[in-house]
Amino acid sequence: MMFKKLFGKKDNSCKLVSPINGETIAIEEVNDPTFASGMLGKGVGIKPAEGRVVAPVAGEITIMFPTKHAVSILSEDGAEILIHIGLDTVNLQGQHFTSHVEVGQKVNVGDLLVEFDAEKIKEAGYDITSPVLVCNPDAFEAVEPAEYGPVSIGDEIIKITKK
Repeated sequence: MMFKKLFGKKDNSCKLVSPINGETIAIEEVNDPTFASGMLGKGVGIKPAEGRVVAPVAGEITIMFPTKHAVSILSEDGAEILIHIGLDTVNLQGQHFTSHVEVGQKVNVGDLLVEFDAEKIKEAGYDITSPVLVCNPDAFEAVEPAEYGPVSIGDEIIKITKK
């Protein structure tokens, strides 16, 4: 089976791991009212230290924006995960982004999803803070961020508890 279940059999919870090396911040601190308000879901912001994004869960790519600035994954257990690289970066129309996945593709934790040129994006005037969200938090008992601060790919950033 290509999927690795998010939820353990013992405690009905899982860890969503970081798709990006950098520093996590509270979603409320993200400089974009749509993300900061929680309108799109619960999660964290990551200030990237490098321009690589990997899969934080095993699942299926459900959305790969043509502009390559955002990707959505549906986990086997039904968590809808959105990774949005930078703020307002849709306006770059794909410039400085390279996608390595397509809609319908199965991915495992750690698979490369997108590469981006952080310096060129910043030079173009964009904030590279990247929200990582669970877009369907009401489907779960709880969606809670882990501790904020320095984070490496594979470190826990969000704990999800199944109903």
